[in-house]
Amino acid sequence: MPLRGVIFDWDGVVINSSSLHEKSWDQLAEESGNQLPPNHFKKGFGKRNTVIIPEILGWSKDPETIDRLGSRKEEIYREMGMIEGLPLLPGIKDLLEALRARDIECVIGTSTEKKNVELACEQHDLSVFFSGAVCTEDVSNGKPDPEVFLKAAALAKAKPQNCVVLEDSTHGIIAAQRGGMKSLGLATTRDEKDLLDAGADLVVENPSKLSIGLLESLFQS
Repeated sequence: MPLRGVIFDWDGVVINSSSLHEKSWDQLAEESGNQLPPNHFKKGFGKRNTVIIPEILGWSKDPETIDRLGSRKEEIYREMGMIEGLPLLPGIKDLLEALRARDIECVIGTSTEKKNVELACEQHDLSVFFSGAVCTEDVSNGKPDPEVFLKAAALAKAKPQNCVVLEDSTHGIIAAQRGGMKSLGLATTRDEKDLLDAGADLVVENPSKLSIGLLESLFQS
């Protein structure tokens, strides 16, 4: 069987967190007295804070300031998540249960912080489905570099060519392609065309349509 491992990006793939992330940037801007440029959220969604703050927001080039602001942003996100809850995307838990029943390894590969992943896992009892997680603290290079997915494949004990990456961002799709993996785009935060143009093998608009058969079909073309 070609399919040996499934790598899940987090925000926009497992967790429907975009509104909380956007609100946390709004609150951080208010707290810190900084301005948010137009369209910043779409440009930065899924990227690491060490890229967003200096390159997209233009707030600071100082590493200590970037780390401080980035850490505070994630604290705000978790505070909101504990109050409002972090909703799962439809169909994702069903897919995880099916993959577990077939003994197909599942690993998280994400640009978010480990504490954010742990909070959602606690809220939805997700830890049992994953062999591990590669988060922003675990890599030196963010997407579109394939480092996060190559490390996730190693956790799954699978060769990259036997893995499928589930992603909602263009730079995540590019990272999967660069890592030699199949990529399935979820059009939850990006347009289908953007994901296909980035190189996605297939794009699904509704996560409820995901199935093992759909993942396996990527290896038949």
